Amino acid sequence: MKPFKNQVAIVTGAGQGIGLEICRQLAAQGASVVLNDIETSLAENAARSIQKEHGICMPYAGDCSDVDFIQNMVDEAVNNFGKLDIAIANAGITLFGDFLEYKPEDFSKVMNVNLGGTFFLAQLASRQMKEQGTGGRILFMSSVTGHQAHKNLAAYGMTKAALEMLAKNLVLEVSPYSITVNAIAPGATITERTKSDPEYETTWSRITPIGKPATVQDIAHAALFLVSPEAGHITGQSLVIDGGWTSVSPSPY
Repeated sequence: MKPFKNQVAIVTGAGQGIGLEICRQLAAQGASVVLNDIETSLAENAARSIQKEHGICMPYAGDCSDVDFIQNMVDEAVNNFGKLDIAIANAGITLFGDFLEYKPEDFSKVMNVNLGGTFFLAQLASRQMKEQGTGGRILFMSSVTGHQAHKNLAAYGMTKAALEMLAKNLVLEVSPYSITVNAIAPGATITERTKSDPEYETTWSRITPIGKPATVQDIAHAALFLVSPEAGHITGQSLVIDGGWTSVSPSPY
């Protein structure tokens, strides 16, 4: 069974890590996927790896904080595959910094990518879904840092909390068109980036109640559920996927 057969999805920031795994699982379950990353080589290599697994995946490299680029990406999805059913705003950046010294240019960059890129992908995807008249699924990538304070992540955590409010607010805006909007909030997850820290897995295994950090597969499974046909009556919700960490919240520092 392929529950996403004949579905068309856009996933941003998907050249590696969680985004790539979401694309892989969507393609494996029948979707035609537009895989975005700001780095051309990452987007092309990621799409090629999915194609080798007999999935349908088109790379589309570029800056998803640029509204014109987002519109072009939506148009390309429709031009190539005929429609758009799913939009997953996975792209985001983390710029650590002490609050008292945080630079305005870093603040603007985090806001533009994490908030602006997500807001306008949701807007432009919703317009397309409204025009099609067949509904759709939109998913945001939040974080446990939108629920619990993390040192040196004031700006980043602020964006993640805002995305969960955006998901809730858009229920009023897009439900009449049978579009659902939800968010997932991953906790500590083993990715290419976190593997560069030799202490990461040991530290988070110690302070996570379930005894280990998440895998990208753990996060992707939850994402796919919320954009699946089975989740048609779930909207405006945020699902935390953290092995129980936010229930107790010990600091990794």
